[in-house]
Amino acid sequence: MAISVFDLFKVGIGPSSSHTVGPMKAARLFAEGLRDQGLLPSVRAVRVCLYGSLGLTGKGHGSDKAVLLGLEGEQAATVDVDAIPARLEAIGARGTLRLLGEHEIGFTVAEHLEFNRRQKLSYHPNGMRFTAYDEGGSALAERDYYSVGGGFVMDETETGQPPAAPDSRVLPYPFSTGAELLAHAARSGLPVSVIMLENEKALGRTSAQVQAGLGELWQVMQACVRRGCATDGMLPGGLKVQRRAPRLFRQLTCERNGDDPLRAMDWVTLYALAVNEENAAGGRVVTAPTNGAAGIIPAVLHYYDRFVPGASPAGVQQFLLTAAAIGVLFKENASISGAEVGCQGEVGSACSMAAGALAEVLGGTPEQVENAAEIGIEHNLGLTCDPVGGLVQVPCIERNAVASITAIHAARLALRGDGRHFVSLDKAIHTMRMTGRDMLDKYKETSRGGLAVNVIEC
Repeated sequence: MAISVFDLFKVGIGPSSSHTVGPMKAARLFAEGLRDQGLLPSVRAVRVCLYGSLGLTGKGHGSDKAVLLGLEGEQAATVDVDAIPARLEAIGARGTLRLLGEHEIGFTVAEHLEFNRRQKLSYHPNGMRFTAYDEGGSALAERDYYSVGGGFVMDETETGQPPAAPDSRVLPYPFSTGAELLAHAARSGLPVSVIMLENEKALGRTSAQVQAGLGELWQVMQACVRRGCATDGMLPGGLKVQRRAPRLFRQLTCERNGDDPLRAMDWVTLYALAVNEENAAGGRVVTAPTNGAAGIIPAVLHYYDRFVPGASPAGVQQFLLTAAAIGVLFKENASISGAEVGCQGEVGSACSMAAGALAEVLGGTPEQVENAAEIGIEHNLGLTCDPVGGLVQVPCIERNAVASITAIHAARLALRGDGRHFVSLDKAIHTMRMTGRDMLDKYKETSRGGLAVNVIEC
């Protein structure tokens, strides 16, 4: 199965693609499975157990809330974000929920949802087990799901299978490595963005449909930045982290431009902070490719749109297509899950995607695009995922801002060269995968190491 740009970029809600969007999707899939098997009317209870990283940091990431909404049939892309608190309060007050919005069962978090902090399921650190029971307490159905990063979900029937590769019988330009991507570009004379577009068309979408879909993603990104710049207050969760984007927005808006050559970087910082503060507050974002790294591609894309002469809507679409092509390489050959390889898989992959995309819209060759993407990931290798308090706030929000600047620097550095460089993108991605395997679990979204423990100790 080929990976689409719309697989990597999805509209969702914060604070986490793996811990919020994925569990919501898994819960809905389980409920739909009950309905499809004709079991829904017989269900009297559903019990959910979250394992591994979900068990350790799921509360801080809102996994419990996501499961409730998913069982009720909600989807991250369409759920009314502003209505979520009232929905959850009503479920708690009633002690019931409605499977797919149509079949009411008793449900309380204390009785029916467990955060298992000691065990993990075999396939992936983000494991979930759903079990449905009838009136007599007998199990009607049970299924395991895995949230593997970026909102992607696999069930127990899909594990153990080799990763699906793009189908050369369907795609005009199948690729799963950077070398293959560059070879297609060399033979065809096409830029990376057009190669990705042609593959999208082969998946059944017209050029107009792809353009419309990318335009909608860009609108969501822009709306997220606007809301983040306008919403004051404190982020939820108990750390008492104050939103900084609104204050920075007012400062930058009121200041004279002056002669500061790096003032554009302050705006890039603002864009990233605005998105990730919205994400931390449970707002609507675009997974790019994950929620924890959702601010980087929008921030760099805003930089292109505002500060690059000649920026255009076509350039925005070119940027997103190029970023997605690079994202395919990470998804195929490594991971975009912080619970699997640390934050190098989230912020690192997003930085690489943004760097390569910016290089292309600034006129770079495919070789320079690949170089920029390699620089973007190379200098994020080994990055740990250590959210303080299990919340996607510290250091996650600032980390997005820093990585956005790094992506711009990587693109500019690559454009000063001719595309030839010492370390290939493929080798850097492979190194990221190996580094993730060697990394201790306490540094992979468990809040058991790094800043997650040392900040509290201080």
